[in-house]
Amino acid sequence: MLNNLKIKVILIATLFLVFPPIVSADATLGEKVSFFVDSSFDADKRTQIGAQLQKITSKLYIYIDDAWWNSLTFDRKQEINSTLSSLVEEFESKIYPTLTSTFGSEPKPGIDGDEKITILIHMMKKEAGGYFNSGNEYDKLQNPNSNEREMVYLNSDYIFNPILKSFLAHEFMHLINFNQKDKMRGAEEEVWLNELRADYAPTLLGYDSEYEGSNLQRRVNEFLKNPSDSLTDWQSAPADYGALNLFSQYLVDHYGVKILVDSLESSKKGIESINYALLKAGFKEDFSQIFTDWVITVLVNNCNIAPYRTEGSGAGLVTKYCYLNPNLKNLKLVPLSNFLPLNSDSVLSVNYLTKNWSANWYKIFGGGGTLTFEFNGINNGNFKVPYLLCDSSGSCSVNFLNLNENQDEQIIIKDFNTKYTSLTIIPSVQNQNNISGNFSFSWSVKVNIQNQEEELLINKLQFQLEALKTQIAWYQNKINEILDKKSSSTSTGNIPSGFIFKKNLSFGMSDSDVVYLKMILDKEINHEKWSGNDYFGSKTLEAVKVFQKKYRAEISATAGYQISATGFAGTGTRVKLNQLLGL
Repeated sequence: MLNNLKIKVILIATLFLVFPPIVSADATLGEKVSFFVDSSFDADKRTQIGAQLQKITSKLYIYIDDAWWNSLTFDRKQEINSTLSSLVEEFESKIYPTLTSTFGSEPKPGIDGDEKITILIHMMKKEAGGYFNSGNEYDKLQNPNSNEREMVYLNSDYIFNPILKSFLAHEFMHLINFNQKDKMRGAEEEVWLNELRADYAPTLLGYDSEYEGSNLQRRVNEFLKNPSDSLTDWQSAPADYGALNLFSQYLVDHYGVKILVDSLESSKKGIESINYALLKAGFKEDFSQIFTDWVITVLVNNCNIAPYRTEGSGAGLVTKYCYLNPNLKNLKLVPLSNFLPLNSDSVLSVNYLTKNWSANWYKIFGGGGTLTFEFNGINNGNFKVPYLLCDSSGSCSVNFLNLNENQDEQIIIKDFNTKYTSLTIIPSVQNQNNISGNFSFSWSVKVNIQNQEEELLINKLQFQLEALKTQIAWYQNKINEILDKKSSSTSTGNIPSGFIFKKNLSFGMSDSDVVYLKMILDKEINHEKWSGNDYFGSKTLEAVKVFQKKYRAEISATAGYQISATGFAGTGTRVKLNQLLGL
């Protein structure tokens, strides 16, 4: 936990000659020191306590609150000393080398000229695991309540709890952040991102691998109690840590811890630094896109929904809407449910307030017929509204409202509660400039049962119409077959002398001229023998088309225009037929 003291520094150079920076003398075991503490964390709201030096190692001084230490039995003190030895070993062999090699060093040697880090263990409120106070990094001229040393604070209540090492990693990460961001780059990190890096440290160290009793388990529980907590509006509440931790797990799962490192090693802050790190790594997604993907993930957490291919560093086939951490594979929040009446028209309209970078989940089910959903946001809200539509087979798809400039949109879903069983919307405000305050939005849903009945009737009539068309086509084919087989006295023999084609011939007609047409076609094109009837059917039509293509140039010249081979025996085609008769 971060207690980030902002100090305005106005110094005169000569003051350093009078009051040089304090450098710690060699400390000795058992020495007593008076420390300033944060009364908002202290169990008794103290501002200053006495503490005794209980451990000295190559990297640490460990001081313990006198009031608490003196209340313990001798045996209890021996147990604590043994526990502290294990904590020291964990810090020096794992926490320190892992975090510094990943994120960089703490201030070294720091304000006190001593490379050792001070850990002060004192009685705190139960909900606090520990804290870091950046005010200790300034001398007393700048901050009269400074302890003038690199230090972190831990809660004595957790001295025998394995989670204490996670608390130590968290607070030490704040010390690293201060050095890398504030001191080296002159940029004071936004609190939410400072806390996000610190709270991811236990996972990076492997402390969350055993889920039961882990820091990750605590954060999941805190998140599920209040999932709509803002990611960036920091209030030091348990829900703040829950949202940050669950977001950090998703971010690192899909984009790597290097995003946190590069954002720390930049003079940029907050969202801007995350976007810088993503761009540097070659990813196409920005913070807004990742936040949107995350708020969908905590609802569905399904690796089989919407697979996509990343770009840049570590590109490969991954999935968008799921956690990769096995301890989070079953994480799914329960949206706020809204049930609609099944047997009547219904209208539901609601209004809500939300904060920037805060998501909300609303599930709509029940009802029936045609569902009309309408969303209305305020213009300066920059809302993003993905929605999940699930069908009767249990298959779900992710879609997005296309909001207009007024932040409004309407969608219509037919066959609701028959084909589709639920609609879940996830509105969030995503202003990049991190505007604080509340943003209002509303949504309404209307279900019309009558429309469903009308649609069913229309569908039934359309089906019947298609069936009738099929029957008509069948009867037409039968008629054609009968006509093709019909005998004619003119089916054999030669074309009478002096015969001339005087009339246009076309599909569907019956005429003796058609018999003579077929005789000529018999000789002019490679075609099956005719049955000899006088009906101009589909076979005759195709044969005339071939004939017209064969003599296209001559027929076109006679007709006076470029003909298309349509199968209609008009003036130009008849002239050519008569020529073939020798006329």
